[in-house]
Amino acid sequence: MSKISYQEQAERWDVWEVSCPGPAEGNPFLDHTIKGSFVGGQEKVEADGFYDGDGVYKVRFMPSFEGDYTFTITADFLEEEEKGSFVSTPAGDGNHGPVRVADTYHFAYEDGTPYYSIGTTCYVWDLQTDERIDETLETLRNSAFNKIRFCIFPKHYDYNLGEPRSYPYEGSPMDSSVLTRENFWDYNGYSEGNKWDFYRFNTAHFKHIEKCILALRDLGIEADLIVMHPYDRWGFSVMDKDQDDFYWKYVIARFSSYRNVWWSLANEFDLMKSKTEEDWERYGAILVEKDPYHHLRSIHNCMRMYDHSRPWITHCSIQRVDLYKSSELVNEWREKFRKPVVMDEIAYEGNIQHGWGNISGEEMLRRFWEAACRGGYPGHGETYMNTEDILWWSHGGKLHGESYKRFGLLHEIMCETPGSGLMPYPRSWDEVCAVPEEPDGERESVKEYYLFYYSFMRPSFREFHFDDTTPFRIKVIDTWDMNVEDRGVFCGKFRVELPGKPYMAVQIKKER
Repeated sequence: MSKISYQEQAERWDVWEVSCPGPAEGNPFLDHTIKGSFVGGQEKVEADGFYDGDGVYKVRFMPSFEGDYTFTITADFLEEEEKGSFVSTPAGDGNHGPVRVADTYHFAYEDGTPYYSIGTTCYVWDLQTDERIDETLETLRNSAFNKIRFCIFPKHYDYNLGEPRSYPYEGSPMDSSVLTRENFWDYNGYSEGNKWDFYRFNTAHFKHIEKCILALRDLGIEADLIVMHPYDRWGFSVMDKDQDDFYWKYVIARFSSYRNVWWSLANEFDLMKSKTEEDWERYGAILVEKDPYHHLRSIHNCMRMYDHSRPWITHCSIQRVDLYKSSELVNEWREKFRKPVVMDEIAYEGNIQHGWGNISGEEMLRRFWEAACRGGYPGHGETYMNTEDILWWSHGGKLHGESYKRFGLLHEIMCETPGSGLMPYPRSWDEVCAVPEEPDGERESVKEYYLFYYSFMRPSFREFHFDDTTPFRIKVIDTWDMNVEDRGVFCGKFRVELPGKPYMAVQIKKER
């Protein structure tokens, strides 16, 4: 009689799971292993399993094709292999598969549908109360965001000095009653007083994060998981090599079968003084080896940029390193790294004391359009003061700013781009011009599509001339007031009247 239980079918690119009873005594996380081998469609996949508590071991799998699959489960506590089969059914509405790199600088879902990232950051929204989490999900449901960055570990930082809803390990934390904003930095990375077993995971913590990943998936939102970070008073940022690797392998085994997962090795890796470049390269190698589905992989900086040309890195995850310049550097990073440039932190809309968290909604929107028109993908965050110290950037909840209301229009314009995405086009020194991405050496002299952005400049008109015969449809876009005005079809040399206000764009598209 089979000891395992499993689903008879799973949707393509969905999570299929097999459960197996096993030993609960000792330390099952450390003492036992379980693995699965899957064959079907056009793939053969080996996947590590994990202990899920209460004497239950699991192996998860994400089928990438439709049709029949067979599997074999092996474990050191099973007397013999367990075998079975299941059916992968067609993907349902809204299921396009994992996001992949497309045409060097852009993204697309695995089924070929272009993906244009409009991201936000809520570091520990997943570790708040159920009520706050529900509020965050409702806010996301009514926004244009299709990616969110957040942490697996809890976070200790200004405006975020409370305890999380759960911890990733069994044990107990230090007494946090002595913490104040004034002594915050004395406790950054503090480990004395914590009592954790770094080889015994709190499965409830990880089950809850999976629930959050699934809720995001159902909203069509990518879960950009920050696996490590420096903002810590619990000792998680200063674990030793073996403890780190044990954590990485467990996280990969649990989360990699979710199609909407992205991996961010760290938030602000360069502030984690106990980690070396050798460590980061080792984590990257573990990801490449252990994630059977090769989800997107990045690493995020504070002041010192990581070498994004490393082969295990799929895309650049960048925090601006200049007080003023952010999106203006996208061209440079595209040329340097030849990978998608995701501006995950271009400063936050808000009014806190920190220079990274007090730009206006207008400036945030400007940076979004500027990044998009330079061929990059911008990220949002919000840090408005309030009496409860509930800031979106860390806790989620409700948004209070203005920029997020206007990202939907930008996303619509990005979706109108022919091909995979936009690239910068050097047409004139006093404008930002974007055209559809084209392979090197295959650029036409007259494009079929142009998107001009005038940022904080306020021209009252612009003149254009591409050739004497091609008809172009002209639309004037007020990015702040969210108005799109169709001005009709022109050819030859023509003039476009503008309102003399900032944040205007002009879309010029060949008329068929």
